[in-house]
Amino acid sequence: MNKEVFFFDTYAFFEIIRGNPKYEKYKDVIVITTMFNLAELNYGLKKEFGENIADSYIDKYAPFLVEVNVEDIKKAMSFKTKNKKMSIPDVVGYIIAKKFNVKILTGDEDFRNLEEVEFVK
Repeated sequence: MNKEVFFFDTYAFFEIIRGNPKYEKYKDVIVITTMFNLAELNYGLKKEFGENIADSYIDKYAPFLVEVNVEDIKKAMSFKTKNKKMSIPDVVGYIIAKKFNVKILTGDEDFRNLEEVEFVK
């Protein structure tokens, strides 16, 4: 059986770390993400849990990183001009998910009405 692949938005990482039962079924999927999301996650975790815990999660999730190239950034910033409320990690993640033809896992309201989003609140 092939495992599903999801792009984990920072929101998804936080929900899994916090133990949200609605995200339990996503613990056994193949995950991709970007450095932008790990940076956002690391910052949020440092504020909430401290440096050591934050850095340990980043080390744990580092193998999930996929490369973001200049063309991806150009597409993401064009997308952002039409979706101004979305953060840079969010628009980059959306473009990368489309590039890899996978759904984004998130509960972030900015993604609610976009295509190819697995919205879990």
